[in-house]
Amino acid sequence: MGHEQNQGAALLQMLPLLWLLPHSWAVPEAPTPVWRDDLQNHTFLHTVYCQDGSPSMGLSEAYDEDQLFFFDFSQNTRVPRLPEFADWAQEQGDAPAILFDKAFCEMMIQQIGPQLDGKIPVSRGFPIAEVFTLKPLEFGKPNTLVCFVSNLFPPMLTVNWQHHSVPVEGSGPTFVSAVDGLSFQAFSYLNITPESSDIFSCIVTHEIDRYTAIAYWVPQNALPSDLLEDVLCGVAFGLGVLGIIVGIVLIIYFRKPCSGD
Repeated sequence: MGHEQNQGAALLQMLPLLWLLPHSWAVPEAPTPVWRDDLQNHTFLHTVYCQDGSPSMGLSEAYDEDQLFFFDFSQNTRVPRLPEFADWAQEQGDAPAILFDKAFCEMMIQQIGPQLDGKIPVSRGFPIAEVFTLKPLEFGKPNTLVCFVSNLFPPMLTVNWQHHSVPVEGSGPTFVSAVDGLSFQAFSYLNITPESSDIFSCIVTHEIDRYTAIAYWVPQNALPSDLLEDVLCGVAFGLGVLGIIVGIVLIIYFRKPCSGD
């Protein structure tokens, strides 16, 4: 009985703090006018999280679950996931609100976290990794490998790349974003110039339980760029010749005089 009262008292201490939560929470959706029924609904997700682990603090922004930015708290700036989003990342008008979120989240970890330690079950998801190329595969032409990590919770992970079992340096930052269902996903990028003998591996380690997921990438169904161009030219030429032959046959057929009975 005393244990239940202590747990309830700890939870009650959180209630006065809830009004401080920022504007990033969901609001009721306004009724859709009849004349806009044909428009699609979209979701912009602004997620702040903090945890007793690495990374200790995170913020991600996504549009329809496609991550746009993460926030680098060491530099107090947005980092675009793709170069196409770089111009939008310059917007800093909401920096005071983000810093407030950071301070509030850290205060919750420091003051409320120890009181609830061991009293709330810890949910965990085993990460799933897969690797693919950002652009169609052509040998000898620069490309980017993408390591996509799903089913991630909590978002404590490290991502390492290997080439023929040898560690690879120079990979970009790992982008972590929230998705529906209180889980997370992550992206890691590695710039390469693919060759036919390549074997790359993406090694994802879930820091909370040291679970490791490994995804391999080897070139498949690829053509060297010169051969690809020759094949496309050959196909186009063949279709052109076939079209000419079919046209001649149809002309001869329709110009043939009909035989009378």
